[in-house]
Amino acid sequence: MNKTPDFTKSFRDSHLVQGVVEEIKRITTQNWILMEICGGQTHAIMQYGLDQLLPAQIELVHGPGCPVCVTPLDQIDRAHAIASRPEVIFCSFGDMLRVPGSEVDLFTLKARGAQIRVVYSPLDAVKIAQENPDKQVVFFAIGFETTVPANASCVLQAKAMGVKNFSILVSQVTVPPAMHAILSSPKNRVQAFLAAGHVCAVMGYWEYHPIANQYEIPIVVTGFEPLDLLQGILLSIRQLENNQHFVENAYTRAVTETGNQVAQKIIRQVFEPCDRNWRGIGRIPNSGLCLREEYAFFDAEKRFQVEHIQTREHEVCIAGEILQGLKKPFDCPAFGTQCSPTNPLGAPMVSSEGACNAYFRFSKSSIS
Repeated sequence: MNKTPDFTKSFRDSHLVQGVVEEIKRITTQNWILMEICGGQTHAIMQYGLDQLLPAQIELVHGPGCPVCVTPLDQIDRAHAIASRPEVIFCSFGDMLRVPGSEVDLFTLKARGAQIRVVYSPLDAVKIAQENPDKQVVFFAIGFETTVPANASCVLQAKAMGVKNFSILVSQVTVPPAMHAILSSPKNRVQAFLAAGHVCAVMGYWEYHPIANQYEIPIVVTGFEPLDLLQGILLSIRQLENNQHFVENAYTRAVTETGNQVAQKIIRQVFEPCDRNWRGIGRIPNSGLCLREEYAFFDAEKRFQVEHIQTREHEVCIAGEILQGLKKPFDCPAFGTQCSPTNPLGAPMVSSEGACNAYFRFSKSSIS
């Protein structure tokens, strides 16, 4: 029986990995701080111990690239308020169920009888709305640019089919404004970025050129396998050591400079830029996407009048500083004690892409 070949093996080849590591060590002469933006990259770095292979001069810090982690607490509380209503079927991806709000999480609400369903596509939620015309069906639309095309498509489909009992609670955010916010902070430590390959597969990397020029910082688009990440680190260090700052694409098998034009067109059709709160970070201008006026009918926040809900973060949790690369999970006094994947104080611990979750799962120090 023929087996499908595993094309990822070459990107995990220990000899190739070691060769890149040796080259990184050879060219590194100074201390450098790099930030990987994506939470998936953070987990790969911790899972494969890539940070332990690097020379001591290189420090990796973890950015706000986990969509669950940056969904603001007030938006989560709005989701809970909507999900608690008896006429609502609330649909979400599974990774949001354990994210804590001010009082409970969606999993607890479900146990109490709320109609909460895990879906694998926003189009599933549209189908649920068709099948339950007596209910209001709401989809929790969170994420970065990678999830926006599908979320936009579900709105277009609902409108085309005349599905009036469907809406979305929008918490979409975009990467470039967050990079601006990090780099413009007086506390910034980041000297180079590893850009998220899947975001760039949708949006391209043309938006990153002005950032690299303005802040004189290397930005390298990278994938998620060990060799991808190490190649991105190598290119970043090479630029830093040579006092260069431009955008490089180390993920050419999946990313082009202009990205997916069809997906971008769908995004522009349904959404427009808006200011957005980021959990633990605060309000970043033009960092979010909101439904355009012609699609406001599908805005769950307005439909259920929950805009007024405002909340405050847990006083012990330092998620904001972790997401900005200012601190590591081990710096949190609650890490591994008050805060764990089964009892999370903040989203970075419960999310499958969160930095705290990655440290808890893969770092030996978290067990000692």
